[in-house]
Amino acid sequence: MLNKKLNKSLRSLFALLVLLMGVGFSTTALAADEQSSKQQAVTENPADLWRAVKAGEPGFTTYNSLESDVLINVVGNDGRLVRDTYVKPAIALSVVGVFGAFLLFYLVNGPSKLEKGFSGRMLERWDKSDIWLHWVMAVACLILMVTGIFLLLGRHFLAPYIGEGTWGAIIITCKFIHDWVGPVFIVSWLLSVIKWMPLQTFKLYDLKWFLVVGGYINFGPFKGKHPDSGFANAGEKMWFWALAIFGLFVSVSGLMLVFPNLDLPRVASMAALLIHAGSAVILIAFTIVHIWMATVLSEGGMECMVSGYCDENWAKQHHNLWYDEIKANGTLKYQDD
Repeated sequence: MLNKKLNKSLRSLFALLVLLMGVGFSTTALAADEQSSKQQAVTENPADLWRAVKAGEPGFTTYNSLESDVLINVVGNDGRLVRDTYVKPAIALSVVGVFGAFLLFYLVNGPSKLEKGFSGRMLERWDKSDIWLHWVMAVACLILMVTGIFLLLGRHFLAPYIGEGTWGAIIITCKFIHDWVGPVFIVSWLLSVIKWMPLQTFKLYDLKWFLVVGGYINFGPFKGKHPDSGFANAGEKMWFWALAIFGLFVSVSGLMLVFPNLDLPRVASMAALLIHAGSAVILIAFTIVHIWMATVLSEGGMECMVSGYCDENWAKQHHNLWYDEIKANGTLKYQDD
């Protein structure tokens, strides 16, 4: 009796499995038939086929690369529109606009003079490793900016006025230099961030620095206002953190772009291109400001990164808290010591 019940249960279970398999095969066949019908309909209607291709819908290919079944890169087209509409004008504005604004400010305001003049006593501000690190990164950064501008905007302001052969040679040279100087910038940027980060924390007194524009204005209620500042003033700290953050973005995205064998999705590649260019816009603008401030707007400022020493009156006027600190703890070192 038990065997009969068991056999009956097994037969019922077997029948249920056969039924489920039949339903599954039927569903699969219907789905395949429906897909085949759709593909046949698209094939028979060229307009529908081309509409699907332009929409980025995947098809069939024997090539096994990532996204090789998509004939038209819709993301790439959209990204190109974003680049041409927003990124390229932003780069042009960061170069021409920021430079022009500081030129106008300089013509109206003039440089920030030392109120007590040069003392003639030079005290140590940077050591030799800092100077080398700064200039290696600075030169690499400037080369990357110039070649990057040629790569992105050269076809608009240069290519129409020279021959195709000359333009081709220029663009190939810029691409080669850009790719090989990039690692130099990345290494020097990383060392700079690690070495200088402890000096770049924001303090409450930095807020006043922004409120009086660092004491660089020579007219009106801001004239003669020299706010407290440590080793780095608030403007230098803002420049450092812009370099740290957007230098990271431009470095990672640059590595993604220079190694095509990574076989990244098209969305990732286009995102890397836009992030790279967008970060470059910000770094170019900050670099122009940095160069203006170090060369012509701050009397005695450039000497710091040439010899590593600054005039004592410059230190008292622009970095008074740092000067008081090193004088109090006995680490003040004059150039002749």
